Amino acid sequence: MNAFTIKDKDLAGRIAVLRTRNGDLTTPAFFPVIDLRKQDLPLNEIKDLGFDNIITNAYFLWRHFREEVLRLGIHKFLNFDGIIMTDSGAYQILRYGNIDVTNREIVEFQCNMGSDIGVILDIPTSYDATREEALRSVRETLQRAQEVADLVSRCSSTLWVLPIQGGVYTDLIKTSAAEACKIAGYTIYGIGSPVTVMENYMFDKLVEMIVAAKSILPPDKPVHLFGAGHPMIIPFAAALGVDTFDSASYVLYARDERYMTEGGTYRVNELDEFPCECPVCSKYSPKDLMELERSKRVKLIALHNLHVLIREIKRTRIAIREGRLWEYLELKSRMHPTLKRAFDTMRRYYKYIERFDVSSKGIVRALFIYGIESVQRPRVIRRRIRLEQAMLRRLRGQKLVLVPGVPFDKPYSKSRLVKALLGSIPRGSEVICIVPPLGYVPLQLSETYPWSQYESKFVVRRDEIEDVVNLLMEMLYGVIKDVAEITLVNLKNCGWCEYLVKRLSTEIKVMCRYVDKDIQIKILEIECCSLYGSSACDSLRLE
Repeated sequence: MNAFTIKDKDLAGRIAVLRTRNGDLTTPAFFPVIDLRKQDLPLNEIKDLGFDNIITNAYFLWRHFREEVLRLGIHKFLNFDGIIMTDSGAYQILRYGNIDVTNREIVEFQCNMGSDIGVILDIPTSYDATREEALRSVRETLQRAQEVADLVSRCSSTLWVLPIQGGVYTDLIKTSAAEACKIAGYTIYGIGSPVTVMENYMFDKLVEMIVAAKSILPPDKPVHLFGAGHPMIIPFAAALGVDTFDSASYVLYARDERYMTEGGTYRVNELDEFPCECPVCSKYSPKDLMELERSKRVKLIALHNLHVLIREIKRTRIAIREGRLWEYLELKSRMHPTLKRAFDTMRRYYKYIERFDVSSKGIVRALFIYGIESVQRPRVIRRRIRLEQAMLRRLRGQKLVLVPGVPFDKPYSKSRLVKALLGSIPRGSEVICIVPPLGYVPLQLSETYPWSQYESKFVVRRDEIEDVVNLLMEMLYGVIKDVAEITLVNLKNCGWCEYLVKRLSTEIKVMCRYVDKDIQIKILEIECCSLYGSSACDSLRLE
């Protein structure tokens, strides 16, 4: 039976079901780290929040509770009937150096105590490692994965994780991923050692690390991101194809009296009130929390932090289901400069994301457009490319009429502007609607997605005009020698429409000189205010 079934997709992200011997897990999912040495938050309260899955450290269990865990099994020992993932102790290697357990010992221990998901004892790569150190961690982790392949195959009731190493050296990550795929028996791949990268808010570098691994790994295999514990980065990693996350951040932050939000972290004593409605924040003010004894305060902050984490996971899954993950990331990217850098880095990997992004969802939802970034999503770019190819085939010898697409006057084929033009459009013309920043579309296709199924602001920036003008000119260059006449429709007293016509007129004349083609260019003017009213006309401003 397949342990991983993908149910829905958006961008490179997916909603899937991971089947373990102790139950099914819907992904994306977050695994709270349980530290048995000092558990500030009882497991039953973590489960009550909606976490049916946790992760704990197999190395500490091996050192301190070995006999009891083997006798009872991990689920009875923890008194937790959900899914339990165990890490091997690699984080301790990263922090403190070598530990006193071998790879085979810790893998066999995880198998015998009944871990639902287990991890081999890999060698992590710190973000400041030299290339030689990173290469050593790649080679030794792969050697260790091969070393216990027989145990992994025998203990098939546990899902085994093979960590991918390489740190910030993306070529080494790709090498690690390629070699890992050759080793049989592993169900899940893990992207190792991102903790120090995230601690330094190097989210753009994290994007590069994830893409490097995911571009090589099989697309039907689940991927875990170790140590990813802040809600800021979860939707970005999920959009790139990460399925599960883990971290102790919720309680580590709480011990330091740090309060998570979806856009950053605050110290409780710096807040006058909480920007949250969870049970903790609804009952206590920051002042109330600071007056409690420390253990109580830590517990309540940890509870809040887990609320924020599971809320982010749910919002990410909803965005995937609705096909709005790109829009969600665009909004999230405005919350912190490091997230904007991460989003800009993601945009560079269009070809990677486009490989996985679905062409359409079952329910067509309006596209939300906030600016140029909104139309750089794969689904829109794919339609732009197909439309350009179609236009190049059909515009030979045509008369063109270029009409501004007013966002509140849709569909364009039935708009007031087109109706007002009916008696003025030359017979046999091809009418093309120009819709900044979305692009251009022939009038006959203007009711297809997304040309009438979008919502956008009415004010248009100059760079958005330039983007759509460049897009149109790239297409026209292929047919300009066969175009007989071009009519530009100008909405007088509409700021961005007038600027659009000016730029189109200039660029078309330059192109005609370049290809030595004399084309008659006409300007057809319609008063904007008489068509839409003064208030609507005023809203169509140019920034």
